[in-house]
Amino acid sequence: MFAALRSAIDDLWAGLRMHRVWIALAQEDIGDQHRRTTLGPLWLLINYLAFAGTFIFVIHRGDSSASNYAAYVATGLFVWFYIMEVVTMSATLFTREESFIKGTTLPLTTYVMRLFGQTVVRAGYASLGCLAILVLSGVYPTAYWLYAAAGLILILITTPAAILVVAFSGAYFPDSQFIISNVMRIGMFLTPVFWTYEGSGGVRHLLYYWNPFTYFLETVRMPIVENALPAQAFYICLAISLFLWALALLLLGKFRKEIVFLV
Repeated sequence: MFAALRSAIDDLWAGLRMHRVWIALAQEDIGDQHRRTTLGPLWLLINYLAFAGTFIFVIHRGDSSASNYAAYVATGLFVWFYIMEVVTMSATLFTREESFIKGTTLPLTTYVMRLFGQTVVRAGYASLGCLAILVLSGVYPTAYWLYAAAGLILILITTPAAILVVAFSGAYFPDSQFIISNVMRIGMFLTPVFWTYEGSGGVRHLLYYWNPFTYFLETVRMPIVENALPAQAFYICLAISLFLWALALLLLGKFRKEIVFLV
């Protein structure tokens, strides 16, 4: 057990030390995805604004259940897009990195951090759209935004662990790739990304309180939209993060040498 943990920590530390490698690979990935396009990575911003605009001006038009629905959707959609991309892309991570895994001796966490870098850059473009909507809807920075920043930092810290857990799941159980993809598509409608709770009962009550994604959204959204400290949401997210890191290190320590035979 301790040997596996030591092996996992060594791999993680080696991957973090090779930050120049995975940052360069992440930048190359973003460039390749938008090569020969006129707007380049700006399509990431346009994609976010298109979704946010649809929810704000079409789906929720005339509904006043949220005091500032534009800000509510902007922040919720920003966090959800990041989470959805991390989870869905992680399921096929080791398969996509097959040539590197079989042809190099890089630490396994190098590929994890490569994906982490990609998702952070893509989220950076979406954040510009989110900030624009907040300003246009009359929401301006306050001291409470520091709590939102803390929520974002917690999400970023959790990301590599989530990538590892989902990536091992995708490698050992290939069908899970399709399960995860479908669950995340449906999950967008089962998570309060664009619908509000407002003390509702029944199924909506259960979806709000028993959906772990709810709390990651609230750690960022509540300080910005409601000027409130999301203490409960933050503690729940911290507990989830610790659990994911414990599971990720266990999987990394026990199975990292077997991945080469599975991809």
